[in-house]
Amino acid sequence: MKATTRRIVIGTAAVSMAVSLAACGKAGDGKDSGSGGDSKTIGLLLPENKTTRYETFDRPIMEAKIKALCADCEVKYNNAAQDTETQKKQFDALVTQGVKVIILDSVDFKATKSWIQQAEKKGVKVVAYDRLAEGPISAYVSYDNEKIGRLQGEALVKALGDKAKNSNVVMINGSPTDPNAPFFKKGAHSVLDTQVKKVVYEQDIPDWSPDEANKKMGAAIDSLGKNGFQAVYSANDGMAGGIITALKKQGVKVPVGGQDSELAGLQRILQGDQSFSIYKQIKPEAETTAEIAVKLLKGEKFDSLTPTKVDSLSGEFKGIPSRLYDASVVTKENIASTIIADKVYKAEEICTAEYKAACDAAGIK
Repeated sequence: MKATTRRIVIGTAAVSMAVSLAACGKAGDGKDSGSGGDSKTIGLLLPENKTTRYETFDRPIMEAKIKALCADCEVKYNNAAQDTETQKKQFDALVTQGVKVIILDSVDFKATKSWIQQAEKKGVKVVAYDRLAEGPISAYVSYDNEKIGRLQGEALVKALGDKAKNSNVVMINGSPTDPNAPFFKKGAHSVLDTQVKKVVYEQDIPDWSPDEANKKMGAAIDSLGKNGFQAVYSANDGMAGGIITALKKQGVKVPVGGQDSELAGLQRILQGDQSFSIYKQIKPEAETTAEIAVKLLKGEKFDSLTPTKVDSLSGEFKGIPSRLYDASVVTKENIASTIIADKVYKAEEICTAEYKAACDAAGIK
């Protein structure tokens, strides 16, 4: 999708978001609403909508939890559509409106330092969600991202089976501006560097773009030949979709992994096109973040919610109160006992007509 087209789509989505939020709060539009914000308003800034989880799960779960904990609280929401400058404007607008607590999932973690420092001077508390932002944040909630990378590497080795030691692997990594991406990469390398023959091609993909991943996979095939690699590591499911399209175009069938357990990824797993994904329970992550934000708004302690301390990636900001959740590998064999059992997706949502036979074969009804 071209950038211009994406902006139009996002603009339309923003209008619908504003309508849907009318009953329980105003959508952040960058203008001062005149409500004063402060003691009853929490800002929520998410980074992008290419990855389906943000609009489908993270946002509604956090909004619902905030409402449950603080019935008269207002959530001012905005999505940056992967644009750092847009997110800065959204952040600055919340500060100008008097919002005292902001949940921030940053587009570019390095860019946030000056914003958060300026906000701190005005008494604004920032909770870094999913991605660790640079700056004097009050708390951080995410996953053990290096461990997730190790899980991905281990699952890819398992998919290769006895052939692993003699296999070459292509690595398609996440966005350089996402602080989680280096941890996924590091964790995956810690496994692959010792358990496969060689990583023969590796690229970081700006914005986690499936289209760009598709192009890089095509370039890898051109460079290595159809038989020059035996598996592909994909940092997430969205890019795995683009990678698998490129592989199919060239008639190549090798194990491909992913992350996020997106609906399309789960369907590819059932159909045999994708080997695995990583299931991260979004609900506890999102609800813990909402609970911390409400406690910050009310001036209450939240120590019990943040048992871990982490330092910022630069090392400048130390001892950040944190909660890091675990994740698990999802394959055809355990979709029913993980994704469906946890009510992330219903069987009928996964098992549409196109995938009914695959679901039947996997025992999913």
